[in-house]
Amino acid sequence: MSFLSPWWLLLLLPVAALAVLYVVQQRRRSAYAVRFASLPMLERLVPRRPRWRRHLPASLLLLSFVLLALAAGRPEAEVRVPRERATVVVAVDVSLSMEATDVEPNRLDAASRAAVRFVEGLPEGFDVGVVTFAGQTTVAAPPSQERQPAIDALENLTLATRTAIGEGVFTSLDQVAATARREGGEPVPAHVVLLSDGTNTVGRTPDQAARAAVEAGVPVSTIAYGTPEGTVVSQGQVVGVPVDEATLAALADTSGGTAYTARSSDELDEVYDDIRSSIGLRTEEREITPYLSALALLLGLGAAVLSLRWSARLP
Repeated sequence: MSFLSPWWLLLLLPVAALAVLYVVQQRRRSAYAVRFASLPMLERLVPRRPRWRRHLPASLLLLSFVLLALAAGRPEAEVRVPRERATVVVAVDVSLSMEATDVEPNRLDAASRAAVRFVEGLPEGFDVGVVTFAGQTTVAAPPSQERQPAIDALENLTLATRTAIGEGVFTSLDQVAATARREGGEPVPAHVVLLSDGTNTVGRTPDQAARAAVEAGVPVSTIAYGTPEGTVVSQGQVVGVPVDEATLAALADTSGGTAYTARSSDELDEVYDDIRSSIGLRTEEREITPYLSALALLLGLGAAVLSLRWSARLP
């Protein structure tokens, strides 16, 4: 929390002095009563009630003063508000390792279904595109506010040999730049969401792609999808296809994105939900003076009501 007018926070000093004065007065009252009245007399004169009742109204009133002093300083707090526009490119690995069945029914089909749900849940004002990559990259659906082309592309993924993770990022960045040019060059937040299960085997490296993403100001969030036990059959032999989590995590960290891992369809859905909420919202500073003022008023009213109910007087 920050304050637009911090000097007004000096009003907290008299509030603190008032709190100290209240404590001193209460101690003096107790000492005076014990000194000049016998114990039987005190039991008859002082009603038996919880001690907190005597102090609660005053405490609420002091707290309302604190909130009013804070409100005078015009506080600002970070709040998350929906984005109106953004460009999102979903990059999907379609290498042969995505045929592994360690995730039912297989990695590719499960990834396709989760990505479709992700695209369907994005805000209407977002441009969404799809890039696939194996040995080569393909712009399966250029970024657009129309959802159906992206959904059709994700529902019709086909496998190919080799894995070009770096090239997938470069192609995604090209699509982000092309979308910005098409819309008049106006700067719009962009994000690449890359799902893969393997190691880069061809083309430019993920490190080069990460540096390019930093220069473009486009974070790349990665999803390492699959389990260490994943296998495929290649030329009649069973070949292990474990996920290269380290490479994908380094790509995300360097580019300013977030690295995720998912080892089941449910986990993948949760990852996409988290990414959608982070992309769909932005953080900004907003003044919260009215809220503190309203809370201070409610606390003051509460102090007055309790004091009238319990002692028939205002605090």
